Amino acid sequence: MLRKYVPDPSHVVDNEPLEIDENLSYVEQPVEVLAREVKTLRNKEIPLVKVLWRNQRVEEATWEREDDMRSRYPELFEE
Repeated sequence: MLRKYVPDPSHVVDNEPLEIDENLSYVEQPVEVLAREVKTLRNKEIPLVKVLWRNQRVEEATWEREDDMRSRYPELFEE
């Protein structure tokens, strides 16, 4: 059952401004590889890496294909 929403000032999300380029885009930089995983399909294995991304003050982690990340950001895989 739905209930009436009771306003609460702590529910307000802070909106931080982003620095956006002229073409309305921004640059995200990979910070580090957090984890590795191999996704198995019927007859194919796909290596994945979990990458921590940073854009100004915001950080997020996403799963990306390892071969794509190695070609675009080889410095992440140097040991």
